[in-house]
Amino acid sequence: MKKQILAIVAMCFIVGTAWSQDIPTKRERKKNLVIKEWNTRAGSTVPYLDNVVTYDELGRKIEEIEYASYGQKKRTTYSYEGNNTKCTEQVEYNDKNKPVRIKQFEYNEDGTRKLQKNYRPNGKLESIKTFEYTYK
Repeated sequence: MKKQILAIVAMCFIVGTAWSQDIPTKRERKKNLVIKEWNTRAGSTVPYLDNVVTYDELGRKIEEIEYASYGQKKRTTYSYEGNNTKCTEQVEYNDKNKPVRIKQFEYNEDGTRKLQKNYRPNGKLESIKTFEYTYK
């Protein structure tokens, strides 16, 4: 009986492992992806572009543009160091595509966010945000 249970558990593990290898990860599914969100106002049949998110060849978000009826409302770009998956810098632009805020990030050894420095477009440091993690 013990051998049969052990054999069943082993088979479930092998099948589960093989099956999970066929399913692309969330990041893999986003490689070179562009997502466009369209809205249609009630009573209208004309859709308008609402939001566009672009991912790079590594599946990392590199740009997000939010639109309004007059055009671009806000744009945000994301930068990474090397093949790192953690965003090191985020730049927010206004509707005239002028930078309004620059955020730089530092991370702890475990990958959690440690520090966020907020800069004005002229490079002047505006504020520093620190992150504290506690578990209950």
